[in-house]
Amino acid sequence: MNTQASGNLEGKRVGLIVPSTNTVMEPDLYRHLPPGATVHTSRMLLEGSVTIEAEELMLDVYLPECARQIGTLMPDVVVFGCTSAGALRGPEYEQELAGEISKTTGAPTITIMGAVVDELTRLDVKSVAVLTPYSEEINDTIKDSLEASGFTVPHINGMDVKGAFNIAAVSPGEIVDYVRQELEGVNSDCLFVSCANLKSVDILEDLRQVAGRPVVTSNQAVLESVKRTIRVDD
Repeated sequence: MNTQASGNLEGKRVGLIVPSTNTVMEPDLYRHLPPGATVHTSRMLLEGSVTIEAEELMLDVYLPECARQIGTLMPDVVVFGCTSAGALRGPEYEQELAGEISKTTGAPTITIMGAVVDELTRLDVKSVAVLTPYSEEINDTIKDSLEASGFTVPHINGMDVKGAFNIAAVSPGEIVDYVRQELEGVNSDCLFVSCANLKSVDILEDLRQVAGRPVVTSNQAVLESVKRTIRVDD
């Protein structure tokens, strides 16, 4: 039987489905979830760069088997840990995707864009500037997804990092500098720093200071959603 003391997640299992190139999300979850939680990962094959074609392959070919594998460990919650793939076909599809993963795994499913929208709603913001490591074609899907969820996106830009694995090599200092550079003259209620393979959680306060407005990141939003889902307060 899973037990839960105040601030403790003893026995709680978090199933995580990520692209095979992601090296950041697992450490972020382990370091920032309360004690006792364990993270169990299944990986969707991703080779080369983050492209629409590569993400469609993840969704249609590799995700179903990953969900079946995660289901065998009887998780308390499952995270679909890819921002851009979740946004690829819009929020309605993403909700359906979460439902299919939950059906397979027997656990509630959190998607990154769903968690981000929850955070933006909690902050009661209307306009969101977005910065990413992606190419323009991927940024377009992020923008479309946020707009379909009721937000305006006055500015979005990406670093166009070549190779999905290399996103994790972008240093926290480079992220801060990019935010400072890109937000100059941009008017928005909030900043969303997108991508679960970007090292942005530990510099959240620095990003807020530089941005001069609330900041949401992919992994930070997921962490908040996981803790709410398993009813744990800091």
